[in-house]
Amino acid sequence: MKEQHENYFIWLWKQLKGWPVQNYCLWFFAFGFQLAILLQNKIDAVTLITFIGTMLGTLCVLAINATKAINGWLGLISAACFIYAGWSAKNYLSIFEQIAYIATLDIPVIFAVRSWNEDTKHHLRKFTAQGWLVAIVGTLLVSVVSGFLIGKFTNDPRPWIDAISFAISLTAGVMCFLRYNNQYFWWTASGIFQLILWAITYAQGDATLAMAVNSLIYVINDVLAFTVSPWFNAGRRKAGLAEIKD
Repeated sequence: MKEQHENYFIWLWKQLKGWPVQNYCLWFFAFGFQLAILLQNKIDAVTLITFIGTMLGTLCVLAINATKAINGWLGLISAACFIYAGWSAKNYLSIFEQIAYIATLDIPVIFAVRSWNEDTKHHLRKFTAQGWLVAIVGTLLVSVVSGFLIGKFTNDPRPWIDAISFAISLTAGVMCFLRYNNQYFWWTASGIFQLILWAITYAQGDATLAMAVNSLIYVINDVLAFTVSPWFNAGRRKAGLAEIKD
């Protein structure tokens, strides 16, 4: 049993290898930026947990970009950190956003961790016209409903920005679970709205700058995905993989 556990953790560690070099550069850039922010501010539970969450969260999205199964564990741990940060900032829908990620992304990958890499890489797909319509309408409906409910029943000071960010992120998580590469259009929009949300939160004194910077890093990762990730044909050609058919 001990040998099996060791093999499992060694295998997980190997999932951090073989990524596009741009991914590693982005993570080290994020590490330096976030460390500087941490050291320039008072170090307490919120700032320290946020720092850990941003570092693991960046690794998680880069692992998804590279179709590496360690993203499940990285996402689960970073989600716990972000839930704490969201609660501290009263951005309550960001908490539900992380819960949705755990349900649609992290837990399914953890349970299928040994097969997720190859199975996902070789079974990606694109939206049909109907898929685009369903995703757009679904995002708008979730945004309106969640914004109304969170504004009515909580003291969230930014309900509508929180709601838009939540709706886009939730839809992107479902797309990733269903293996649609169109998710990256939603992830990019999600990163932009999260950047706006956390920048306003920081300006209002309810959070550190770290969460806004983390959102910016996510946007850069999403842009990278269009060119180097196996989720898109440009990256698949570089990796010697068959192209995704229309």
